Amino acid sequence: MAVETIAVDLVETCSTSALRFHDIVSGCDITATTPDADPELWDRYLHGALDVYRHFRVQSALEYDVVADGRSTSLFFAATDRTGAVVAGVRAQGPYLRIEEVGSLAPWSGRPGERELRAMVARRIPRGIVESRGAWVARDVPNRRELGAAISRCIAHTPRILGVRYGFATVASFTTSRHRGSGGVAADLIPAVPYPDDRYQTVPIWWDSRMYRMFADRLQYLLMCDELRDMGVADGALERVRRGTGRRSEGRFGYGR
Repeated sequence: MAVETIAVDLVETCSTSALRFHDIVSGCDITATTPDADPELWDRYLHGALDVYRHFRVQSALEYDVVADGRSTSLFFAATDRTGAVVAGVRAQGPYLRIEEVGSLAPWSGRPGERELRAMVARRIPRGIVESRGAWVARDVPNRRELGAAISRCIAHTPRILGVRYGFATVASFTTSRHRGSGGVAADLIPAVPYPDDRYQTVPIWWDSRMYRMFADRLQYLLMCDELRDMGVADGALERVRRGTGRRSEGRFGYGR
């Protein structure tokens, strides 16, 4: 599915160019939209991301020059504080149609786990994969930990909003417990790789929109349910998540494999 089609679907399905919810824990308002629908918010999201990535000297991972025009981004989330400042965000690419589109597999090229990770992606593509990238939280924002958890929930919301089965991301290993809170499961058979440099160990992580309630923390799951409802995401889809696994769902122990 082309990015342009996804953007149209977001507008037509939700009768608006943006979805919104209030994170009662961090106190921030979070907007989900597209670069075309809100270019000013997109620009603020990007500049905030660049500031944070530069601070940690990992700006190469942001690929700013490649993504700045917004064409590769099918959806992004931006969190604003009480003053209206953008203080966190994340963007999504996909749904992917071919494994060659998944550029974040490159760090595993020629390394242990490459074949297994490519096979994992190939198995899931027919049911739909969207990838989250460019996640950040401002360094000096109050309730930074809570806002980080909200951004992780946004990653979990992304496949639901874009109508696919799987969410995917490659993340620093020290963040996996936070992502597990929103139902993300690290691919435990894939060795971590030093990316974007040797200070970080990066691992692949999955969100299965039919199964994440089995892994999410109870509080995070309840927040996710309320947020999906506030955004007006299809009630039928949410009810399937509440019921848990279905006939086509992967087994519990195959989720991250």
